[in-house]
Amino acid sequence: MPTLKFAVLAGDYIGPEVMTEALRVLDHVGRLESLTLQPLAADVGGAGIDNHGKALPESTLQTCEQCDAILFGSVGGPKWEKLPPKDQPERAALLPLRKHFTLFANIRPGLLYRELTAASPIKTERIPDGIDIVCIRELTGGLYFGKPKETTVLADGDVQAVDTMTYRKSEIERIAATAVAAARSRKKRLCSIDKANVLETSVLWRRTVADYVARHAPDIELSHMYVDNAAMQLVRSPNQFDVFVTENLFGDILSDEMAVICGSLGMLSSASIGAGRNSLGLPFGLYEPAGGTAPDIAGKGVANPCAQILSTALMLRYSYGLERAAARIEAAVRKAVTGGTRTADIAFGGASVGTRAMADAVIAAL
Repeated sequence: MPTLKFAVLAGDYIGPEVMTEALRVLDHVGRLESLTLQPLAADVGGAGIDNHGKALPESTLQTCEQCDAILFGSVGGPKWEKLPPKDQPERAALLPLRKHFTLFANIRPGLLYRELTAASPIKTERIPDGIDIVCIRELTGGLYFGKPKETTVLADGDVQAVDTMTYRKSEIERIAATAVAAARSRKKRLCSIDKANVLETSVLWRRTVADYVARHAPDIELSHMYVDNAAMQLVRSPNQFDVFVTENLFGDILSDEMAVICGSLGMLSSASIGAGRNSLGLPFGLYEPAGGTAPDIAGKGVANPCAQILSTALMLRYSYGLERAAARIEAAVRKAVTGGTRTADIAFGGASVGTRAMADAVIAAL
């Protein structure tokens, strides 16, 4: 097995705390699976601003280019909120990374163990067995990247802001291919979410997804849903979905809604997969927890490391093709949590453990 060379961008506040524990778990799995790990640490986000003057330093970008994957923590927080929006960690680090490496597909599992259903705002009787769905979000097109994007003063003195939503057929086809692959690995059901009754981009989206599935994946059961209805259905009956795919803005909103109904951001991982290939011929990707930097609990040793740990599993699966090692991590997290070892965010007021003890429990479960 070749060396697993990956960039470690821990970021800010709780980012380094949970990253440390995720790397401990990964190191243990590496020994069990006879893997050679070569993590390369670099600054990003607020740490990048403090140490290099920008959220995504050139040295960090060069480190990432030398690697086969990026293990990302979280960036941003109150310390840097007074900077111009374009220079703030969230906008000046993550978006350029996604664009630079063409990380066009965000894969976010929405997983809530049956034992943690009390953490969800949805009534337990609606989700007696928990939640197990996947959101596939297109990540490099749409409103976030379309041009023109500007604010101007009009001749009459009024102020006008413009964002442009654009999609090409080829962009939709490649995210459809990712969604089909995810659906095939699960229940072979895929729901495509759009706003085709209003938006031209959504008309193209729906037609392109339907054509792609008909031509390349007739074994997949495809359905379509408007985004406003989908937002409602996620709360009413989340498990009616298995895999759903949608464009950038809708995916940003729906994936966060999915995170809320799954109880705790501390349990949710994500993978952003690129069009490029790494040195192993597998997808280059960026792997990160769904939550943020949580400044209010930083330094207290109480943050939940499970999302960061589960993100390492996704990295092993997608960028290294190590399904067995990935499944071992996921099973160990499940065993530790359902066995009763829980950080405060998932303890429901009962006994809780700190960040390091949670990782210790996962290692013990391995």
